[in-house]
Amino acid sequence: MNLKKFPDSEKPRERLIKYGAENLSNTDLISILIGTGTKNCNVKELSSIILSKINSIESLDELTIAELTSIKGLGKAKALTIMAAIELGKRVLSKSINERLLINNAKTINEYFSSIISYSKQEELLVILIDNKKRLISYKKMYKGTSNASYASPKEIFNYAIREGADALVIMHNHPSGIVTPSNADKMLTNSIIETGKVIGIPLLDHIITNGKEYYSFFDNEVTNEV
Repeated sequence: MNLKKFPDSEKPRERLIKYGAENLSNTDLISILIGTGTKNCNVKELSSIILSKINSIESLDELTIAELTSIKGLGKAKALTIMAAIELGKRVLSKSINERLLINNAKTINEYFSSIISYSKQEELLVILIDNKKRLISYKKMYKGTSNASYASPKEIFNYAIREGADALVIMHNHPSGIVTPSNADKMLTNSIIETGKVIGIPLLDHIITNGKEYYSFFDNEVTNEV
């Protein structure tokens, strides 16, 4: 059914005006971004197809331009619009977090940052940089590994920390299996970053493993040198 034939109460733009963006479905929001559908697929149907490619809305930013444009009816311009909207959302969220967040315990870190990586089917490493008052400076996803391992270079982590003028850092990675118990490789990585941090003068405050809800804190469990 052509979207023009829908009643105003079902048209995404009209719904946004009437109800506000926060009350729209993910399908409606994407429909507004991409604007139009195709001859055989209206914009809401096309938006539903996009959402069917991911496990959750948090995973939308994992779709590449190639993956988006492989969807029939979704050209490069629409794909780039989606990617630009995601990046703007990240920047707004980052500014909001920066203004109020103190990085002073593992629970807070998991609450604010786990959604960035926990939905990935691969292990990903997030580096969180902190000033001398334990306030957030910035954060960045630096590595994507396999379903059971992420690969991280202390050199690149500390290059990032030095560029941003960090006084300390926290690293966080996900376990797609859902089991947050650290592996020997996790312990080795933690020890390596601790030792490098001592030399450079930027200490590692914690290494957190998350599955989105549960988390494991190396600091809380005092696990560093046991490998």
